[in-house]
This record gives sequence, C-alpha cells and structure tokens, in this order.
Amino acid sequence: MSWLKRERKGIRATKKPARSDVPEGLWTKCEGCGEALFQSVLEENLWTCPNCDFHFRVPARTYLGYIADEGSFTERDADLEAADPLEFRDAKMRYPERLVLAQQETGMKDAALSGVATVGGKPVALTLMDFFFMGGSMGSVVGEKVARSIERAIEERRALIVVSATGGARMQEGILSLMQMAKTSALLARLQRERLPFLSVLTDPSTAGVLASYASLGDVIVAEPRALVGFAGARVIRQTIGEDLPAGFQRAEFVLEKGFIDRIVHRKRMREELSRLLEFLWRSTRGFAREGQSTPHAELPARAATGERPAAASGDR
Repeated sequence: MSWLKRERKGIRATKKPARSDVPEGLWTKCEGCGEALFQSVLEENLWTCPNCDFHFRVPARTYLGYIADEGSFTERDADLEAADPLEFRDAKMRYPERLVLAQQETGMKDAALSGVATVGGKPVALTLMDFFFMGGSMGSVVGEKVARSIERAIEERRALIVVSATGGARMQEGILSLMQMAKTSALLARLQRERLPFLSVLTDPSTAGVLASYASLGDVIVAEPRALVGFAGARVIRQTIGEDLPAGFQRAEFVLEKGFIDRIVHRKRMREELSRLLEFLWRSTRGFAREGQSTPHAELPARAATGERPAAASGDR
C-alpha cells in the first residue's frame, strides 16, 4: 500500500497515574540535600535535617521551646501593635492591611516575642524574632520589645538573650524603624555598665539594620550553622565593589573565620551552650548582682544557685 493512502493512527492517551493518597504536609523537602523528610522526623530533630544538618527556619514560639526551661516563660508586652504614621501603601495594599494579614498567618501581633524565663536555671529577659511575620522586619514594635527586654534585664537583674531572624528594618515605617537601631544600642550600653550579660543568637537570616545594631553587640555572639549573616545583600556588594565574592560569603562559617562571631552552635546544642555561657557569667558576676551587693536571686533552684551544669540533651551531636 502506498504511503499516500496509509491511514494515520490516532494517538492513544495513556492512563493518568492515580493521585497520591499521602496527606499534604506530611513530607518536607530539605533545602540543603534535597531529601524528602517526614515532618515528624524533622520535629524530633528540632527542624534540622538528619542527613545534612540543614537548619530550617522556625517560628519564634517554636524556638523558644528549644532554649528556655520548660514552663519558665512568661510573655510580656504581648499587646503592642504597630501604628501607621506614614500612611504607607505599597503596590498591593496599605500597611495596616499587611499587618492584619501577617497577624492572621502567624498568630503574632508583630515580628517579636518577648518575656522572661530561665535558661539552665538562670534568670533571663529574652526577645525572639519571627521571620514569618513580614520577614522578621524590625519596626517600632520590635525595637520597643527589645528595648523593654533590656530595661527589664537591668531592673530585675537578669541576663539578656536576643534571637535574631530578620531581613532588616521595616520599610513601611521609614525613619521610625531606623531609630530603633540607636535606641536599642544606647540601652545596651547601659546594660554593659550594669555588668549584666547579653547573649546574641543569630539564626538564618540575620541581616541589615538588626545586625548593624543590637544583634552584633552581644558579649557573646553565637550563630546556627550556615546562617546568613551580613548587612547589605551579596548582589549589592558585588555591584558596588565590582568583584566576585568568595565562596560562602556572609554565611556563619565565613564570618566566624573573620572573627565577627564567637561560635557556631547546632540547634540541638543551643540550650546546653547558652546554659554553659550563663553559668560562667553567673559566677563571674556573683549571681548578676550589683557591684558590692549580693544576688537578688537567692530563691532560684539549687542548680542555679550552686552553678550545677545541666546535663547534655540526649541525641546532641
């Protein structure tokens, strides 16, 4: 038969594979190694990859449970909310609408959680930033919560811990957000004069105005592995200096090598590490006492008063 008379056969459709019955959200792909991981496994490992140690970003309240002693946290300043003095509007919505959207998505009033707790039995005032609330941006509320934590540490003779997770200052508040840099830095100078310790914890990312102010002023600065730590973005720096940047630029390991931070600590060991640092600082300041006075924390449990070192958490590397 001539090919001119040959009939074309129709294209047969293949049967579509059945949809998976696996519930959405049961698996999470690791951004470090690409491995698909059970979320239950990630939760057991404090949201770090058991294969490559990639540290996932977690909400502030979740991170609080990783470092504070169980049942010791009391939240303060929970009702602080941002105003809209500039009547800012971006391409999609007004600033108040964006705040409401972020509040609905995170359950937070703003991008910081603050209060008092104990870590390793030692009294601390702490603020934890939440990257899931508008990128952890620092506006007037975040700056005020950090400032009040510093003042609380001075008034109640506590150590200060700030956990940073932020893209920098909040553009919707303009100069008001930048003023928080000066306010918090000035208060930290008071904290130093009072001989009270400040531990700064850098998680991914810790950048821009926050890093340029209180995040880089800790007596001890620790960071999680591979955390982004820097001021300007790598692309901006590259365009400004006209040179290629070294491998790993602005990652925790790079800035540790340059002496900008003191230590890199795996999330599984963070509570233990902070407890050890606080133990040393507790002893060197005679229980966070004012000069020439005794400690005001005589009511703390025996472990805190005697400086007994907490046992290492099981499974820590």
